[in-house]
Amino acid sequence: MPIRILIVDDSLFFRRALREVFSSDPRLEVVGEASNGRQAVLKACELKPDIMTMDVEMPIMDGISAVRRITERCPTAILMLSALTKAGAEATLDALDAGAVDFFPKNGDDPDDTLTRSGRRLCSRVRMLALRSQRESGRSAGSATEKTAPPPRPAAYSAGTRQQRAAPSGFLSRQGLVVIGASTGGPAAVPAVLSKLPAGFPLPILIAQHMPGAFTGPFAQRLNDSMPIDVIEARDGEILRPGLGYVIPGGQHGEIAGRHGAYKLNLRAPVADEHYRPSVSLALSSAARVAGDDLLAVVLTGMGDDGADGARDVVAKKGHVWSQDQASCVIYGMPAAIAKANLAEAILPLTQIGAAIGGALR
Repeated sequence: MPIRILIVDDSLFFRRALREVFSSDPRLEVVGEASNGRQAVLKACELKPDIMTMDVEMPIMDGISAVRRITERCPTAILMLSALTKAGAEATLDALDAGAVDFFPKNGDDPDDTLTRSGRRLCSRVRMLALRSQRESGRSAGSATEKTAPPPRPAAYSAGTRQQRAAPSGFLSRQGLVVIGASTGGPAAVPAVLSKLPAGFPLPILIAQHMPGAFTGPFAQRLNDSMPIDVIEARDGEILRPGLGYVIPGGQHGEIAGRHGAYKLNLRAPVADEHYRPSVSLALSSAARVAGDDLLAVVLTGMGDDGADGARDVVAKKGHVWSQDQASCVIYGMPAAIAKANLAEAILPLTQIGAAIGGALR
């Protein structure tokens, strides 16, 4: 059976454009449309789609209110379609707090052209999120031919393997560095990690979250307002201070320079073939060159394999790599690549990672 989609947007033109994009993928089926939040709630409970796309600004009931009501009445995977503006970022983060699982950029003077260029990526995101939701709910709907890879079988513990379940402790000095990488599901996973850090955590933390440039500033501000450490959006040439979190600006790469214990962050624009922006792998590789074995790299939920190449460099420099476990990931892509390559020193549930980072200090 195809994955069943409900489209919610107040623009008839945009709904038609979305329907055309989804109709290009035989694994997807649009089962309904809604033009406002109230209709979205009613149709979500009536049609029980596998996933919904949701606009933010709509008449009668906005998208954020609709997400809250759907989450309460008939929980459904919801993908927000977001404007690439500061206001769009704030609204999208509100929607994620309300229960949406992810967002996808909706921007440009010609939305149809935007969807045409990114349609394949949107279809892939919808499929992955819907399949994850189906696994969680125990339903078997969805394409019978598309299956996600099974979780890698943990290697038996031995002195010679880097793959084990428990997190080691007491290996980072007060001159160390933590780098966290995330993509799909990261806006919820990153605060879940940071919220469990002990008060007064003394190391700088670099955060590479796949996000558009308009989103990382509001994201950093939200983290700063609610986390036990101060968090800012990083600037070029930033000297990383102990106990602060630094979010790499979206659309740019962040690379660590300086020397062990005196870290500097350089930002640069991506080149054409650098798909992930910011790149987790580039952040990890550069950090490994400077911090060596005093580095902890943590790879969280996300599509693709960004971070795997950087993790190899971390391991080569005797640093430490942890990954999030499959059960707690929104999308088990980036952490799966780490585990499959046997680069993960520890594979942890999301709820345990923050406290384990605190325990890594010696």
